[in-house]
Amino acid sequence: MEQNKSAILVGVGGQGTILTAKVLVNGLMRAGYDVKMSEVHGMSQRGGSVSTQVHWGRKVYSPVIGKGAADIVVAFEKMEAVRYADYLKRDGIAVINDFEIESSTTAAGMCEYPKGCIEAMKSRFNCYTLNAAKIAEDMGNPKCMNIVLFGSMVKVLGMDDIEWESVIADTVPEKFRDMNVRAYRAGYGAV
Repeated sequence: MEQNKSAILVGVGGQGTILTAKVLVNGLMRAGYDVKMSEVHGMSQRGGSVSTQVHWGRKVYSPVIGKGAADIVVAFEKMEAVRYADYLKRDGIAVINDFEIESSTTAAGMCEYPKGCIEAMKSRFNCYTLNAAKIAEDMGNPKCMNIVLFGSMVKVLGMDDIEWESVIADTVPEKFRDMNVRAYRAGYGAV
């Protein structure tokens, strides 16, 4: 790798963004990269925004990714893609889960869920969209949606040189290993 790369994983509390970032970090470290990670939980336990920044390369000095600097944003919820769009490079990639989670203000009827999130992202960036929630549900466990998205991210970034299935198996709890490996494969094949 000639230059450092960076990814921002964004979602809503409980969607598995932090676990997904840990899988990414573990795999990158195994491959010999210098890796830095930063997490922002916000009001994650109350359904608030969660973001994780991962920076990797030969030598990385900071986990912080500035606006306009991320190579990829992986959005576990489509409104979160728009919230973090300013962090993507002009030629950046967005992997977006076509999935909505109502915020407390939309659930209370104080405002409506914004329309056109994916269309807005596609007008500015190279986007890959999938319904990872549906893919995971069809597999029998909607909670593995995060690893479906991870598989898609690996494919669009061309990160095939790392044995991700082994990394996933070593990172997730044993009772969820097979399901998560299958979720990774499904996500990889979905884009």
